[in-house]
Amino acid sequence: MTLIKSISGIRGTIGGKVGENLTPLDAVKFAAAYGTWLKQEYAHRPDIKVVIGRDARISGNMIQELVVNTLVGLGIEVVSLGLSTTPTVEVAVPLENAEGGIILTASHNPKQWNALKLLNHKGEFLSAADGAKILTIAEAESFDFAEVDDLGEVHINDAYFDIHIDEILNLPLVNEEAIAKAKFTVVLDAVNSTGGIAIPLLLERLGVDVIKLYCEPTGEFPHNPEPLKEHLTDICKKVVEDKADFGIVVDPDVDRLAFIAEDGEMFGEEYTLVAVADYVLGKKQGNTVSNMSSSRALRDVTEKHGGSYKASAVGEVNVVEMMKATEAVIGGEGNGGIIYPELHYGRDALVGIALFLSHLAEKKISVSELRKSYPAYFMSKKKIALTPQIDVDGILAEMTKRYDTEDITTIDGVKIDFPENWVHLRKSNTEPIIRIYTEAKSQAEADELADKFITEISEIAGI
Repeated sequence: MTLIKSISGIRGTIGGKVGENLTPLDAVKFAAAYGTWLKQEYAHRPDIKVVIGRDARISGNMIQELVVNTLVGLGIEVVSLGLSTTPTVEVAVPLENAEGGIILTASHNPKQWNALKLLNHKGEFLSAADGAKILTIAEAESFDFAEVDDLGEVHINDAYFDIHIDEILNLPLVNEEAIAKAKFTVVLDAVNSTGGIAIPLLLERLGVDVIKLYCEPTGEFPHNPEPLKEHLTDICKKVVEDKADFGIVVDPDVDRLAFIAEDGEMFGEEYTLVAVADYVLGKKQGNTVSNMSSSRALRDVTEKHGGSYKASAVGEVNVVEMMKATEAVIGGEGNGGIIYPELHYGRDALVGIALFLSHLAEKKISVSELRKSYPAYFMSKKKIALTPQIDVDGILAEMTKRYDTEDITTIDGVKIDFPENWVHLRKSNTEPIIRIYTEAKSQAEADELADKFITEISEIAGI
């Protein structure tokens, strides 16, 4: 059980002791800190508005009530979307002319987790500086609540799934006509969260037949909600059994997207962004960005289209910052996160689905054939659990020293680029683990490289 405070929000497991887990008191304290920061930032405005939405986690309604009423107690107006998705809240914030937004979700973490993810007035994640200010306010508990006549109000708006979808369908690169003509049938695994509401609405608007698997928003995740191959045996089997064109998998808050080919094989979470970028770059020349733990395949596809590729530090806010700096037309993260600036600067599985469908409909080939058209890289994503005794910074420093003759980047952990493969070692921002990502020209080589570094780290740490 744990509580993790960071510049992007607060995340933890439900229950337990205050300050050690995500308890009701911690949720109130952090919501109060965020609301207080907004009031300080917009002191010249008579009214402050915040948009709030949540995924379908069991604890979601409880956390939502606590957060909403804390903001009301500060005199802040709340627009409540209820059950929503991360990208839907991000789209809603600027459309509502709100000063901020909060998404109540622990993304791909298991059901005992929840979190408050904080947005600015653009519907984008906070900068490091703003996040640090909120942490300081929370630590000092310097809150000044509103008097009875100045309490905020709550407005419920349940139209934003439709509004979000309207915004997607209005994008010039979403080819509704070609998608409808293709008459696709897909299987959707929404891990019993809000993707089970939003994505069928999108697919039906596009003329796609949907076979629903785990689409009831109960918050009872039928498998580990991180969309990795080992968690997706049910949909892989169902795609083949139902002779579907492909499968769609999202995480609980619908900002990560993975596909299953018609033969039941994984398209590859890393290749979600590669395929969508290939489509976008084929229509509009430009640059791309992904994080340091993402596949080299995006670089290859970008250069094929005459663009320039850059790698950022891990974390959506870092990707977005570099996308803006390089005027990237498409970007995201290799974990299946698509960021399409023409809609908004946030990972969005719904726009990813619409662009992927457009690509597939225009290509008129199968998903497995599309996958074969891209450079073949294989990744291994492993992790080592941390204990308080482990000096993570010391381990990473030792690794940098051991491999100082290689191409090393240290802006986010340690990334070692070898001629034919790479390894990225970093401490997770959201879990007490070290992540070990590798990529090579075969799965066996990628796994072998990861295991080699796990052994080295274990020896250095004495575990």
